[in-house]
Amino acid sequence: MNILHSLNRLVSSINRIMVWCGSIALVAASLVLSYSVLSRGLFNAPTDWQDEAAVFCLVGVTFLCAAYVQEFRHHVGISAISSLLPKAIESVRLFIIDALSFAFCLFFTWKSWTLFYEAWDEGYATSSSWAPPLSIPYGLMAAGMTLLTVQLLLQTLQHLVAHPNKGA
Repeated sequence: MNILHSLNRLVSSINRIMVWCGSIALVAASLVLSYSVLSRGLFNAPTDWQDEAAVFCLVGVTFLCAAYVQEFRHHVGISAISSLLPKAIESVRLFIIDALSFAFCLFFTWKSWTLFYEAWDEGYATSSSWAPPLSIPYGLMAAGMTLLTVQLLLQTLQHLVAHPNKGA
């Protein structure tokens, strides 16, 4: 259980770093889009890169911060049922949700890394005149899904090792 606690602390630290990076990316996306509006409105000088830059930032924010949200279970959920269930049944319900979420995210992570590798290997880029490589958003997605999958694995394992002798 000591190893699980250490892994939780490590992943939690990584999650906090990702939230800081996500905050910076969110500010960057806001600045890029504001610049685009101002340059178009004030100087009649449209930009062709701002949408992709903002989308890349937002993809990073969404995926890299997902594990942090999962860590504290701040995602959108239906809490009406959980407040009505006995504690033991609620624990089983959470375990099933975490295990199924882990399985889904494990598959999604594998497909994300496959997509990233394909984009990297083939040199895929967007179709705009700026043409940034698609490996950037795919890499952010794959890294974020990896963190989320690890977070879900740790939460699933915690259900299995938590209070094994609670009744004794």
